[in-house]
Formats: sequence, C-alpha cells, structure tokens
Amino acid sequence: MGFLDYLLAPRKDHRGWNTPSEASRILLVVVILSVSYWAWPITEGNIVMWLGTIIMVSTAILSLGWWFLSLVARNREPRYLTFSVGAIE
Repeated sequence: MGFLDYLLAPRKDHRGWNTPSEASRILLVVVILSVSYWAWPITEGNIVMWLGTIIMVSTAILSLGWWFLSLVARNREPRYLTFSVGAIE
C-alpha cells in the first residue's frame, strides 16, 4: 500500500509537528475549484455572493471530507513534508 500511505500519512514539518496529508491538500484544491465552478451560475456572476457561497459550501464539504480522511489515516506512520526536513533529523 505504498500509494495509499503516500496520500494518507500525515506530514512532519521542520518543527516535528504533524501537518495535513497529501490527500487533505488535494481535497482542498478539488473542493474549492469544483464549488467555484458550481456556484458561478447560481450566483449569476455576483462576486460577493459567489465568494460567500464558496466559503459556506466548501467549509461544510471540507469538514466532512477531512473528518473521513482522518478516520482512514489512523495509525499511519508520519512522513516528512520535504526531503530536506528528513535530512535535518
């Protein structure tokens, strides 16, 4: 399960703290882009309403998605955020 471990394992930063996994980062981009595309015709091009809709809908979807990813990622060994962080330790 190398690919799943790559996506779901939390990342250690230079301070040793666990940061979100690659799957969480990908989910953020996918949700923001898809909700943005979906919300534009609904808000009829009104920028303020469009931004508000994106924030409101994305917050709910991301909360559920990140909760689900945290359940799937339990007990996975953290990986380093970048190669250079791993070289420090």
